[in-house]
Amino acid sequence: MQLSARDNLEAALAAIEAHGEAINGMITVTADLAREAADAADRAAAEGGWLGLLHGMTFAIKDNIQTAGVRTTSGSLHFKDVVPNQDAFVVRRLKAAGAVIVGKATMQELAFGIRSDNPVSGQCHNPWDQTKVPGGSSGGSGAAVAAGMAQGALGTDTGGSVRLPAAMNGIAGLRPTHGRVPNHGSTPVSAGYDTIGPMARRVEDLARILAVTAHEEPGSAPTSAPDLGNFLPSLHDGVAGLRLGIPRNHYFLDCGDGIAEAVMAAARALEAQGARIVEVDVDGAEATHQWATIQVYSDACAYHGSRLDKQPELFSPAVLERMLVGRSFSGVDYANACRAREAWQRTLAGLYQDIDILISPTTPAPPPPIKEDKSLLEATRDASRNTYAGGFGANPGLSLPCGFDPGGLPIGMQMEAAWWREPMLLRAGAAYQAASDWHLAEPPLS
Repeated sequence: MQLSARDNLEAALAAIEAHGEAINGMITVTADLAREAADAADRAAAEGGWLGLLHGMTFAIKDNIQTAGVRTTSGSLHFKDVVPNQDAFVVRRLKAAGAVIVGKATMQELAFGIRSDNPVSGQCHNPWDQTKVPGGSSGGSGAAVAAGMAQGALGTDTGGSVRLPAAMNGIAGLRPTHGRVPNHGSTPVSAGYDTIGPMARRVEDLARILAVTAHEEPGSAPTSAPDLGNFLPSLHDGVAGLRLGIPRNHYFLDCGDGIAEAVMAAARALEAQGARIVEVDVDGAEATHQWATIQVYSDACAYHGSRLDKQPELFSPAVLERMLVGRSFSGVDYANACRAREAWQRTLAGLYQDIDILISPTTPAPPPPIKEDKSLLEATRDASRNTYAGGFGANPGLSLPCGFDPGGLPIGMQMEAAWWREPMLLRAGAAYQAASDWHLAEPPLS
């Protein structure tokens, strides 16, 4: 029997109540507003109506995405009292499609790191092991979905901030092609990299969220994004004939115990459904993190320049240290990084003539401990080794759960494709989830 929207919501609110203190995944809970939305969905259903693709689905919104009348802190003391007058475009789209928003998910301060710690709400914890980070910067979004606090969530991804917490929390997450989903109303790290993306357990839910949010915002500058079309009916058409690229270099090197093996087993599961595995060299992948860092850190310093100059004490020491690296780069460095990005995109254009999907571990190591000796800069660099390349290329990437390491922590498989090929990625993801049940596993919460 299908639950009513209100019953579905109350289950999410009960999970927030039960696990909120241990996980700390939500920075603001909007129970009253959510109940109004759920009741409206149930009234429409009672009258034979349907509000849209997300009718009655519970959502957590990363707290750097604006919500009208609900504070949007970006996990920063600079913005801790900000209450926007209007919703971000993507939030308006969710509401119009029947979504029930339970509140704002916590995050890494200013979306700048993998730990999902901030001075407004504190450290978010991984539901699978509360001594570990949930990934970031959209860690609260990933933890909330994994812990049953919401069925879906929105995150933002600059160099892995949707895909990494998806992998570390054992759920699915999609970074769309840059420009596919409007970023308006989201506190940026880097305008040239940031991408709002969906998170959920099931690929089918990611597909519905993408279908709702991937629309050009009225009055905004046009992008080159082709229309998605009605891709949902073909979501289960399978992977027969798709070429799966397994990189010989970079991506599978120095992985933690069981990670490479789990990802390859997932690739073989797709091969069993008719896909073809092809080994490839991805020239230049090793350098993408260094080049992307120059642009991302410089862009962050440009956006926060006045705050860095006038109120540096409102940044946490870890974020301030990492962000100020951006001021060590010159204009020549930035120009060289731009040329490197163009060259990398040409490399990818050639690569995706020979394959359809590039497969790799989302992150080569398990979720790191909350308390570790590494700096935020070092920890983020190590975890995002494989995800920064997609941010640098601006192409889409999907992370799916594909197993557990010997310590019982989730492993993520990353699938990347050429620009605007999200429907194909989601089709492959749906095929994998039809043949596996890792996405159904629930963390051992009391």
